[in-house]
Amino acid sequence: MNIRAKLTVIFFSIVIIVLTIICVSVYFLSANYRQEDFYRRLKNRAINTAKILTEVEEVDANLLRRMERNNPASLPNQYIILYNQKNEVLYSSDGSNVIAVDQALLNTIRQQQEVRYTYKNFEALGFLFADPHDRFTVVAAATDVYGLDALRNLRNILIVTFCVSMVFVSILGWFFAGKVLSPISKIVEQVSNITEENLNRRLDEGDRTDELSKLAHTFNRMLERLQSAFASQKNFIANASHEIKTPITVMAGEIEVALLQDRDNDYYIKILGSVLGGLKGLNRLSTQLLLLAQTSTDQPDKNFAPLRIDDVLWEIKDELIKAFPTYRIDIHFDLALNHESLLMEGDEQLVKVVVLNLMDNGCKYSDDHQVVITLDTKQPGFIALHFRNTGEGIDAENVHRIFDPFFRGKRHRQNKGFGIGLSLVRQIVRLHGGDIRLESVPQQQTLFSVSFPVGIKHD
Repeated sequence: MNIRAKLTVIFFSIVIIVLTIICVSVYFLSANYRQEDFYRRLKNRAINTAKILTEVEEVDANLLRRMERNNPASLPNQYIILYNQKNEVLYSSDGSNVIAVDQALLNTIRQQQEVRYTYKNFEALGFLFADPHDRFTVVAAATDVYGLDALRNLRNILIVTFCVSMVFVSILGWFFAGKVLSPISKIVEQVSNITEENLNRRLDEGDRTDELSKLAHTFNRMLERLQSAFASQKNFIANASHEIKTPITVMAGEIEVALLQDRDNDYYIKILGSVLGGLKGLNRLSTQLLLLAQTSTDQPDKNFAPLRIDDVLWEIKDELIKAFPTYRIDIHFDLALNHESLLMEGDEQLVKVVVLNLMDNGCKYSDDHQVVITLDTKQPGFIALHFRNTGEGIDAENVHRIFDPFFRGKRHRQNKGFGIGLSLVRQIVRLHGGDIRLESVPQQQTLFSVSFPVGIKHD
């Protein structure tokens, strides 16, 4: 069942339930009013008859019966019977004994003061009537011909109205559901026309006051994120392909040239060294791409364990100094640091990647190949690492793109690298719940600030 049919059924059910309650209420309230009104009129007729019989000396039972027969105000099939305390009939308009009255009924009337009951097609009423000299028991019965006929007529009207309403409610419910769902159908149609080839298209947001307009607005924001993700993915694939293809083409060209004619051993050694360097570069690129992919997933594997951030700094410093003797790496500690403030939970290999990239970049892109690293705990619960170097710096228009994969500023394209390091650093820092910031003043200094949460979580 589609949504329109469901809405129609719900609308139909609600209206029919409400209409049923209204019709049943009207009928039973009318029936109750008819009954109360009939018994009131019947009692008034019986009281008037009893008063005439007991208070007017000139009127006896026979005269009263003749008066009742000719009284136009009498109820249809009306019978009135008066009993004294000895259960003797003082007056009865029921000459044929149509209404059966026994001693048990008279006793019940005397006990309860008033009794209502039905007998065959009659509605009867028994009550006590007192005058200044005696008390009487009065039994009156009649048939409410007009009231019952009006009630049957009301019932038929309600049934016909209910049946006709069911038809109209079904039709109106179908059109109502269609009207309600028309904006959704419009959104569905617009969404179905959006593909990966036209992600720049957007949904009509209307006046942005109702829920559907808010839904369209939210969907448009999602399309913007998807478009940005697709563009980043395309750029990533194109740049990765270029970075991989270039060394492969260079190595293939060198080998083809070497195979054109016989060469001496020194030439072949030179070619093999060049190819080996290219393969190592490809290996580093593939490793960085793999790490970037692993850290970019929604739920990456976390091999977290306790580690001291200062141990990582000293270890990476030693490795870089051995590989690049011209590098100068200075590490400054805040005097307030202690064992607890340097201890954190993290993936040691990934944290080393962060420190290695920032140390290496700091030395590589500074005029004096020097980077100064400062540690502090000014932010409660975090350890901050500041990597500062002097040199050309980063242009202001490139600061917001420096963490994009494969992005490299124009000033630094002559340096070897793939443009993956900083994007990998940002992913790793975020994976550890930290933050990385960049401040750069061209021709003066560049400062990368990385913060990691400190402390060990106990399960």
